Amino acid sequence: MKFIVSSTTLLKQLQNISGVINNNNALPILTNFLFDIDANEMSVSASDLETTLTTKIPVKAEEKGKVAIPARILMDTLKELAEMPLSFLIDNKTFAIEISSGTGKFKLSGFDGEEFPKTPTIEDASAMQVPSELLSTGINKTIFATGNDDLRPAMSGVFCQISTDNITLVATDAHKLVRYRRNGLNSPIEAAFILPKKPLNILKNIAQSVNEEVKIEFNKQNIFFGFENFSLTCKLIDAKYPNYEAVIPKENPNKLIIDRVSFLRTVKTASIYSNKTTHQVRLKIAGSELNVSAEDYDFNNAATERLTCDYKGDDMEIGFNSKFLQEMLANLDTEQVCLEMSLPNRAGILLPVNAENTNEEVLMLVMPVMLNV
Repeated sequence: MKFIVSSTTLLKQLQNISGVINNNNALPILTNFLFDIDANEMSVSASDLETTLTTKIPVKAEEKGKVAIPARILMDTLKELAEMPLSFLIDNKTFAIEISSGTGKFKLSGFDGEEFPKTPTIEDASAMQVPSELLSTGINKTIFATGNDDLRPAMSGVFCQISTDNITLVATDAHKLVRYRRNGLNSPIEAAFILPKKPLNILKNIAQSVNEEVKIEFNKQNIFFGFENFSLTCKLIDAKYPNYEAVIPKENPNKLIIDRVSFLRTVKTASIYSNKTTHQVRLKIAGSELNVSAEDYDFNNAATERLTCDYKGDDMEIGFNSKFLQEMLANLDTEQVCLEMSLPNRAGILLPVNAENTNEEVLMLVMPVMLNV
């Protein structure tokens, strides 16, 4: 079996799918890429059993065949080669591989491609299409708020709710919560499922580099995302998502509107002086003035900075984890943000002000921390 492929095209596509491969795999063959050659097109797949990502690459070939090629040694070799056509010659019995370039030859041991785990077929699937931009934006806005607690698997992923006119993505780790909603969607179905974090990170990178409709098919166990040159199949998280709407406070009479970049910079600076365990910053709001402060009594460190704001409500003093505030402010993209609050022991709601896309709704919730006296 023989095929010829561009070295730079092959390397670029392998880099796009290599994030799926784990260093510690249950099956040794999963440290390989699966090459499936068919005439002038080759499919290359990477898998960790939970997620399979496949890309298509143009090649010159005269026969069909499958071979598994070790991922690390192949990618390390390609990184050192300039742009040139590479000729792959595979022994059909031993799966020994010989790669010929314009200046040299490289030999390595491959494996029978038939031993590579099969990508699950999605039976009785529901299907829809969404713009790739919606996918990348929704993932970017939510994935940072997912949890890492193995005892609460539902919170380790992003909850997706699809209705006939909108799609909602939700992520929470019990300390912070993000709800991203895109209206104006004409969907033929209604559904809800939890997407795992790892394939979402891979999907985000692919979606933001293309501009096309993404085909989505899913059932209760698996979901498929299809692009022009990529396809990703992964298992859904089998768990019940918490009732996130119940924790979003509905009455928040105290509203603070402030320049997002200035607020982010101030919280960042104050956090340098905060306690390294609690990361607590204190917001003291009175009239049109916001004081952001932090202290670390163990090292006698303290910082205070004053900002001008537009505030309607009672004078207030509330504490937040500075890391959470920074993440949320960094993942909003409007000039101004609104922080809605009710009481110092109730969650604060962060909202964008005058967002450009009127079909987008972004809500970020952050739980307060108890202030030191």
